[in-house]
Formats: sequence, C-alpha cells, structure tokens
Amino acid sequence: MWMARPLQTDTLDIVFADELLKRATDAREMRMAQAILLPERMKTTFAQTANILGVSTRSVSRLRGDLRLLREGLYEGDQRGGRRRENMTLEGETAFLAGWRARAEAGEVVVASEMRQAIAEQLGRPVVESHVYRLLARHGWRKVAPDTRHPKADVEKQEEWKKKFPKRWPGCWRATPPEAVRRS
Repeated sequence: MWMARPLQTDTLDIVFADELLKRATDAREMRMAQAILLPERMKTTFAQTANILGVSTRSVSRLRGDLRLLREGLYEGDQRGGRRRENMTLEGETAFLAGWRARAEAGEVVVASEMRQAIAEQLGRPVVESHVYRLLARHGWRKVAPDTRHPKADVEKQEEWKKKFPKRWPGCWRATPPEAVRRS
C-alpha cells in the first residue's frame, strides 16, 4: 500500500505563520497562517485542515503557497477570478450582439431561440438557453414587449372607421338561420 510522503514545512514558514496569525487583518491572511499551523501543530491532514478552514482541499495547498509568497514579498493578492469558463470574450459578445441590435432597433422582434442557434453555430457546439439570457443581461438588454399599435398606424383614421362601421354587418343578418334550413 502506498503512503503519502510526510509533510515538510519550512521553519521560516512556521515562524512567519505565527506572526501573521497574531496580526492578521482579514480572513484570508488568517487562513494562510492556519493552513501552515494546523497540519504542523495539530498533525491534521489536508482534508481535515480544509474542513476546519471551510475551504476545499486544493485551497489548503494554495493558501500554503500564498503564505510563502507573502513571506518572500512576492504575494500580489488572490489572482483568481475573471471569466475562466467564458465561451466568447466580452468584445466577441459585443460584436455578436451588434447585428442583433440593428435588427431590434429596426423594429424586428429578436427571439432568444434564434440567438441560441446563432451562438451554437458560431461556437460549433450546442449551448443552453440560460446562456443566451445571461449574455443579454450582461450587456444590458432587457425584455421589451412589442407595441400594442403599429408605429405607422393612423389613430384618427382608426377611430373614424370605428364610428362609421355599421351596427350590423350586411351579409350576416340576411343569411338564413340554421334552424330554418333544418325545418324544411
């Protein structure tokens, strides 16, 4: 049965972690110090340390590495973040939406399912519907229902037509009722 190699911690890291724990100003610095001190003093495993600190096992190693960088003056803060799982860059998304924006400004109804198909074709793989909605929200698009009236409609002519419309439609009241047809 294979066993993991024993944990070796530099004594300078332990001393620095002690000092950092006393003067820590935020939770990240305290976790860095504890990621060094807990396995060293309490003989906890990385999994146990992660459970105590409330982070993943991989984060314990990351915290230990960040403490070493902090001790050497090379730590620049947590560099993770950003859009690691992006499908398109922000510029690419803006360029993609430019064509759709022109259609929307021309009065066409832009449908999310059509956008989804276009994105899938561009990426070469299918995308879920929520991807389209998140993309639209990210760029400030909002759902706008079509107008109740056509933009070129003449309201005065419509009202005049309503006033002049006959009370009964000429073809309807002259037609033979169905009951009369059946009685014959």
